[in-house]
Parts: sequence; C-alpha cells; structure tokens
Amino acid sequence: MSRLSELVRDLCPDGVEYRPLGEVAVLERGTPITKKQIGTGDIPVIAGGREPAYSHNVANREGETLVVAGSGAYAGYVSYWDRPVFVSDAFSVKVDGKALLPRFVYHWMLGSQNKIHSFKSGGGVPHVYAKDVARLLCPIPPLEVQQEIVRILDQFTMLEAELEAELKARRKQYEYYRDLLIESCDRTGEGLLGDSSSIFRGASPRPIRSYVTRSGGVPWIKIGDVGSDDKYVTHTAECITSEGAKRSRRVFPGNFILSNSMSFGRPYISKIEGCVHDGWLIVSSFDEAYISDFLYHLLRSSLVQMSFRQRAGRGTVRNLNVDIVAATQVPLVPLEEQKRVLRLLDRFDALVNDISSGLPAEIAARRKQYEHYRDRLLSFPEKEA
Repeated sequence: MSRLSELVRDLCPDGVEYRPLGEVAVLERGTPITKKQIGTGDIPVIAGGREPAYSHNVANREGETLVVAGSGAYAGYVSYWDRPVFVSDAFSVKVDGKALLPRFVYHWMLGSQNKIHSFKSGGGVPHVYAKDVARLLCPIPPLEVQQEIVRILDQFTMLEAELEAELKARRKQYEYYRDLLIESCDRTGEGLLGDSSSIFRGASPRPIRSYVTRSGGVPWIKIGDVGSDDKYVTHTAECITSEGAKRSRRVFPGNFILSNSMSFGRPYISKIEGCVHDGWLIVSSFDEAYISDFLYHLLRSSLVQMSFRQRAGRGTVRNLNVDIVAATQVPLVPLEEQKRVLRLLDRFDALVNDISSGLPAEIAARRKQYEHYRDRLLSFPEKEA
C-alpha cells in the first residue's frame, strides 16, 4: 500500500479528474442471436445471466471487454472478459486505453454495482440501459496509479476465485451422488409428472406497474427474490395490490414454483402465500405421490432437467410451459424408498458440508475484505476544474 500512497501523493496531489463513463468509453448494445447460431462454436454468448448460457462460432467483441447484462433477473450485472465473446442481450463497455485500464474500470464498476442495479426499469422483465450507465462519473487517475490498484485488488479476486472453484467442485460432487441415488432407487414404474400433481402457469395483470406496491398487498414473487443457491422462497421485495392479485395466480406454502425462462426449470419451494406472474409455473397437489424434499431433488436432477431442455427446444431464451412439464416422465417411487434416499442424501450433504463448511464463510470474508479495500482505494478527492 505504501507504493500506492507514494504514487497518489506524487502524481495526483491536487486530486483526480472525474468524467462521465460515456465520455471515456464506448457503450455498445449487443447483437441479437438466432436459434440457428446457438451452440455452433466455443465463443461464450453473454446475455442476461451471470454466466454464459450459450456458445457461438463468431466473436463480436475482441480483447479486454466489460459487459453489463441488459435484462432479466441479473440486469446490470457486470462481468470482465479477456477472451473473445459474443455480446447478445447485454451491452459492452470499451474504454479509451490511453486514459483508463479496462481492469481498473472493472473494479470501479463493481464498486458501482448497486448503483447500476438501481437503474433497473420495466415490469416483469427488468432492463438496464447503456444511456443510464454512461452517466456515471468515473475517476481517471494516472495510469501508474491504476496499475497499482489493479495489482492489489486482483490479489483478492484471485484468492476468492480459487475458493469458489473449490466450493463448486464440492457441490458438483453432491449433485453427482444425488443423480446416482435417484436413478438407481427402487421404483414401481414411470409416470407423467402431470398425473401425480397439478401444474398451472402464473398470470400477470396488465399493465403490471399499476398493481405493484412496496407494501400493503400480497407478496409478488419474482426471480430476483431468490438466490441461485436458495431452496425456499421466504420473502419478496414487492407486493401486488388486492386487485392485481385477483388477476394473478396465488401460491401457498408448500407449493413448488418453476421458472419457465431465464434460470430455466429451476424449482423453489414457497414458504409464503403470494402471487406469481406468467414467468413461473406452479406445481401443487403432489403429496400422495411425493415427499416434498424428494420432489425437490427429483426436479433438480439431471434426469428431469435434461428432459426439460430437450422438450423446450433451442433459442436465446427457452421456455417451459404447462404441457411440457406435465408430460415429463418421472420415476414412481414408494414413499418409504423416498425416505431412504433422503436419509442418504442428508448424510452425504453433512459430509460435503463438513469438508467445505469453512469455504462459504471464508469466501464471504475475502469478498468483504476486497470490497473494503476497493472502496478505500477508489475513493479519490475530485480535482478542481
């Protein structure tokens, strides 16, 4: 840190210039991608998620590229790429290399992530637009200062990435064992999911913004209300008015909801009574055939997820519907066998968590440490005009 302090003291004693990001970078909208182009190469397609969901055979962005997700649950999410990518439902940020280092701007944008998320607009599918992000004021210290800040902050992100890779490996191990147990468990046969449960699609009153409120209504469940590792829906950021609820679809504690696009086919169990829009499917009335926890593992298994993907077709955004989910073949497993499988999964879950119990806490600590130093290092006094 002493070297950085010396650089700041010597190179910018009067403060640092701040300029709108749009004046020192080109923010360019991505290119729509067709169904025929998906999966035809190894170029990551950056769209509305946190990870590339597709591949392409042509890159439309080369070199160091910053990408901001344009729509969906992760609208506004910032990512950094040092390899060719295809930017689709997102926009890229290409900085002027004479004034700014791309990696420096990436760390600065991470520090502005909450502000970028606050630009979300739209109803059921939120959007973040380049024109709003372009107005953010970016510090422009001398390149030597930027290089030293990048060197320091990259040390934190590298360690965090290593820990996350280890945790991901542990979870993959668990998923493999879960799939093995479900595929090999005793069963009485096969059946359609729709024969052992009731499946409905959510509904959205229009125009949606006229019915949404922050409080004083029925909880309005959106994909942003659950995390990627969550099992349950426990709260919502917004509510819907009683009139809006009449035009929507209610879910009750114990009901499953499945995302029919975006985080495609991901099941969650509701612990609250609320309403869901038409981006969700509801699975209920399964109690005679399945224990709730077993059905959760079954719906998350490769067996069911692969069936969803195959039946939903191919496209930039695949969609599930009631007919696809209802016609999905699932094993018919006696309740006692389900309990046995759950006992084994609980034991293995405990074993995996025991091995990796410190990883989430350590990752959180490293992230907090990174955020502390990032905010500290990127806070410059503004140079007077």
